[in-house]
This record gives sequence, C-alpha cells and structure tokens, in this order.
Amino acid sequence: MTDESRPAISRRAALAGLGAGATGAALAAPAIAQDVTEWKMVTAWPKNLPGPGVAAQNLADRITALSGGRLTVKLYAAGELVPGNGVFDAVSEGTAELYHAVPAYWGSKSRGILLFGSQPFGLRADEQFGWLAHGGGQALYDEIYGRFGLKPFLCGNSGPQWAGWFRTEINSVDDLKGLRFRTTGLASEMAAKLGMAVQAMGGRDMFQALQSGTIDAGEFIGPWTDSALGYYQVAKNYYWPGVGEPSSAEECAVNKAAFDALPADLQQAVTYACESLYNPVWTEYTTKHALALQQLVAEQGVQVKKLPDDVIVAMGNAAGEVIAELREDSDELVQRITESFLAYRESIAGYMTYADNGQMNARALDYKY
Repeated sequence: MTDESRPAISRRAALAGLGAGATGAALAAPAIAQDVTEWKMVTAWPKNLPGPGVAAQNLADRITALSGGRLTVKLYAAGELVPGNGVFDAVSEGTAELYHAVPAYWGSKSRGILLFGSQPFGLRADEQFGWLAHGGGQALYDEIYGRFGLKPFLCGNSGPQWAGWFRTEINSVDDLKGLRFRTTGLASEMAAKLGMAVQAMGGRDMFQALQSGTIDAGEFIGPWTDSALGYYQVAKNYYWPGVGEPSSAEECAVNKAAFDALPADLQQAVTYACESLYNPVWTEYTTKHALALQQLVAEQGVQVKKLPDDVIVAMGNAAGEVIAELREDSDELVQRITESFLAYRESIAGYMTYADNGQMNARALDYKY
C-alpha cells in the first residue's frame, strides 16, 4: 500500500482513534450508536487457533477500535457462517464483508494470486511486505483481486514455514516419490514435480489424515500452531528448511463495494488496521515458534532434522520450473505479477547477502557472548 493510495487521514489520527477505542468507547456510546456500520468477517480458521485464528480476532478488534466503534466487525470462524474454503466466494458475493485467510488457498481463482502469499525459494516476511509497499506489488494485488470484487490487504505473516511432519525419514530425492503429502499454493506444484502425491486439506484434517495413514507427511505452519494441532503425536520427524514457503502472508480481503461505500476515514481505519498488524503478527509467530520448538523437542520427543542438500537442490529446480511456467501463463496479468516478483527478489537477494545473511552468518560463528 503506497502513501498515494491511502485515503487522506494521518496515521497520528488513526493511532489516536486506536487509543480512544479502548478508553473512550463507553463515553461516546450514545453518539456512536446513532451511526454504526456492522460487518461480518469470515475466516479460514478454527476460532482462536494459535496463530491465524488469534490474528483474525485481533484484526476484527483493531478495525472496531480504530473506527471508534463506528465500524464494528464480528468474526465467524470456519464453518460458523461458511466453510473455511468458502470465504473468498462469500466476500466476493457479499455474504460477508471481509475475510481472513491466506492467498495460498486461491490458486483455483488465478495462479497469480499465489505469489502474494508465498513463493518457493522466494521472499521472506519483511521482503514480502516490501514488495507490496515499495516494489509495485500492491497495485498488482489490487488489480487481480479486483476481478472478483475484492480489495486485498496483507495483515500478518507466519515467517518461515517448515518442510513438514514426516512419518519416515527422508534421505534422498527418491524418498519423496509417491509420498502422500499435504501442502498448498505454489509449494504443492513444486512437490508434484518431484513425484509427490499432493493433497490439500485443513489443519485439523491433516492431523486425522496423518493419524489414519491417509497421508505420509504434511506441512501446515510452524511449531507454535503445529503443536496446538498435535501433529507430533503421529509423526515425530520434523524437517527444515521449509523452502516451499520461506514466509506465508496472511491477508484480509474486503468486498470492494462495501469498502468503497465507507467514508475516507473508515477506509483508512481498515487499511491501517491491516497494515499495523503485519509486524506484530509476524513477530508473535517467530517468538512463539521458538518457544514451542524447545518444548516439542524436550517434552514430546520430536526429532528435528534438516533435509539433505540434494533434496533441497531438487526442490529448487522444481520451483524454478513452476516459476518458468508462470512467466509463460496465458493470463497477461499473471505474467506481470511474476515479473514484478522476480525483479524484487533479484534486487533484495543481492543486498541481503551483505545485510541480514551477513549478520546471521556472523552470529553463528564460535565465540564467547
């Protein structure tokens, strides 16, 4: 979201509204009650699922607070109003005003949408936001979602995801062939090119499938959310790195007609609620992933294992094939999205060799600290 595309209201005013939402709502209740817009938010998650379910509720609350109570958002978890995989259509058709999910779920709408959530061997969480905010990505994001009557915003990120939970060890590329594996988005296309039998399903369904043996392995998010869903009970091998999703952006998409009907200050409240949650959501994931991983290893006997380098290289080659296909997609807009992503990736990757990569490599050296 660029500064030019924001409705004309200052961040200072928006922040003031956030503070007022907590302290002044009761005092202003009679006035607010005269002009209140009520919106329904549908989500792809179980209510209060650690990670995305919590983030969705935080977003609903923040929009309500930033609006000073003039725009109230009620959250409906997956299955309460519509199924989790039906939230895109529900908001597009006006059954609800906004949803919380991830772009990785909407490849059937357009493969170009998938690039806004995650890309195999692609952008990290900060880089993903950077592409949209400073690399031209938001205009393309708006354009492709506009086809479906939606106005999209990124509103969080789970950070680097994991390669997944495996019932058996992975020692070579051959071990992946025929493996029944749960994943989503462009990572599923990468996995299919390696001979894996990819299956799409929700997080809770993945546990049941692992338990029954319907699938052999799967990835969902990371240690914090994954531990809450109990995958460690049925698959002890937890593999890294999750090159299929170096980050996974969470999104809020708003029915465009409903968004356009709002006055400028309420449009800004929605915009800033999404934008201001991106970093808090990402850093909460990172902090709690770290704590959860320690507990999984110490208390649940989870075996943390690195994918062999030849497997990672094979995944990289498969990912390259996926991106090459996107560059030749029959949809000209998908081509433009892909080229924009690749240009940003190339630019930022060159810099990160010296910046963040340099710092992480230095931190890993053996010295007293």
